[in-house]
Amino acid sequence: MEKSIPDIVVGRLPRYLRSLEYMLKNGIKTTSSQELGESIGISAAQIRKDLSQFGEFGKQGTGYSVRYLVDQLQSILHVNQSWDLVLVGVGDLGTALATYQGFVNRGFHIVLAFDNDPAKTGKKIGDVTILGMDQMETKIAESGAKIAMLSVPASAAQEVAEKLIKSGIRAILNYAPMQLILPGDIHVEYLDPITKLQHMTYYLG
Repeated sequence: MEKSIPDIVVGRLPRYLRSLEYMLKNGIKTTSSQELGESIGISAAQIRKDLSQFGEFGKQGTGYSVRYLVDQLQSILHVNQSWDLVLVGVGDLGTALATYQGFVNRGFHIVLAFDNDPAKTGKKIGDVTILGMDQMETKIAESGAKIAMLSVPASAAQEVAEKLIKSGIRAILNYAPMQLILPGDIHVEYLDPITKLQHMTYYLG
């Protein structure tokens, strides 16, 4: 889109989409910003403001067509298509990611997996064969994949991330417990359960 959408707004769209898809699955055909807000803990006014950044999706007094809004949000988030994923690091976490069916159900497919342990290379994990790190740049470039999931030790994360970018990766979901220093046009999301747990324990003291 031509105008710049705040990242915090984009970050809420998947939550809206998940709730709407649940409604659709349960046969609900129309909803309101009030109902949608109550289902995810966001005010109706905030939902209307967020959606207005992308156009007009409902009518005053009649609410939103759930099917139409699902289609529009899927298009905005570019999840109305399949995305190939690259997995780097096949330890305990990487193995869980490789076998998680939720990715496939939402159109995300792990097409390549890499690890630096020779004992793992050549073995199958999920639907892919684990390859050595020495093949990473070539194989990713050949695949055309743009998204990587990084589940390597913190000490290796920066170096691996830089190699991923050289291979053509443009977005990284980082499970390593460290902040990556990367070019501004590379989108990085961080998922560190320890920091999330530490955040929660503050409120339990």
